[in-house]
Amino acid sequence: MSETQETLPHPGTAGAARPRLVGRHLALVFAAAFGTLTGFFLLFSVVPMYAVEGGAGGVGAGATTGALMLTTVLAELSLPRLLDRFGHRRVLAAGIALLGAPSLALPFSSSMATITAVSLVRGLGFAVAVVVTGALLAALVPAERRGEGIGLFGVVAGVPSLLALPLGVWLAGRVGYTPVFVAGSVASLAALAALPGLPRTVTGPASSSPAPDRPFGIAAGLRSPALLRPALAFASTAMAAGILVTFLPDAVPAGIAAAALFVQPAAATLSRWWAGRVGDRYGAGRLLMPAVAVAAAGIALLALVPNTVAVLAAMVVFGAGFGVTQNASMAMMFERAPASGYGTVSALWNVGYDGGMGVGGAAFGLAAAATGYPVAFGLTAAVILLALPLAFSRRA
Repeated sequence: MSETQETLPHPGTAGAARPRLVGRHLALVFAAAFGTLTGFFLLFSVVPMYAVEGGAGGVGAGATTGALMLTTVLAELSLPRLLDRFGHRRVLAAGIALLGAPSLALPFSSSMATITAVSLVRGLGFAVAVVVTGALLAALVPAERRGEGIGLFGVVAGVPSLLALPLGVWLAGRVGYTPVFVAGSVASLAALAALPGLPRTVTGPASSSPAPDRPFGIAAGLRSPALLRPALAFASTAMAAGILVTFLPDAVPAGIAAAALFVQPAAATLSRWWAGRVGDRYGAGRLLMPAVAVAAAGIALLALVPNTVAVLAAMVVFGAGFGVTQNASMAMMFERAPASGYGTVSALWNVGYDGGMGVGGAAFGLAAAATGYPVAFGLTAAVILLALPLAFSRRA
């Protein structure tokens, strides 16, 4: 890539037994991720609400989210090539602008054409933000503390979903849509301030790959079972996460749904951090299969909806499994790729996340219409269990 990463001591050198985890460059990556994700989640539920108020109805609300995720997934697949050609800083600057600026057009029109166009462009920017910050994370974290770094990044990324998502909905009801659109734009664009401090040239931590300098793009990643297996195992749990966000508010009373949708990401954020520390000590590969099984058990508990105790217990169990799955799958994929493939790994992992959420929501809607929510949740748990063989880790 034209921009690699900050020079870090090799694990085998003197004084490198416990290298510092967060340096200035990584702190700036965290700041950029926090700003872009805050802007994204402030508007994630507000834009569909705005479409409904403009007369588009539920179909229009779904179309806005669908447009956002469509361009997100498509852009994620093309980003490794752009990173190779233009470098991290230029691509990230363009992505931040695409994510933050378009929402300023929304106060001037609530037509579906405008909302859809804005969503399409913001999806491109969101893809850039998550893929580039993920690639920089892998490049700047010492190899022997990679899991812990991914876990800490998960905390940074988890706070906006915990706070900004409900805050955006609350603000829209209290002060109106325009201030929320402006706040989301400002939060995302503020991440541009971090870019000048990012390194122009960096060298990543030592890779276990036998050919670390060989170009490694999306095509190579899609041909690699070592990367696809953990990505697909993770996607099965991301599918369930998308189902929860979309359908749990309809499956249980509003108060229970609000509490459940707070508990689940909170549990995921904490377990993702824990998994990083444990994975660095014992190996991330040992965590993935049991984490997928725990996530499936959590979804299976939802067959007891609308029982309040079962729903809240399910959110704790699924959240814990989902958080560990996030960390373990990403760490395994970075371990198995050369430094030139960090952008590819970040793209594939994010495609698994976003694509899994989108596919899960669409498929579950059809299943629930035919069987009802309890049976549909049980079927979802069974699908996750089918992914267990993909989570099996063999030594290279």
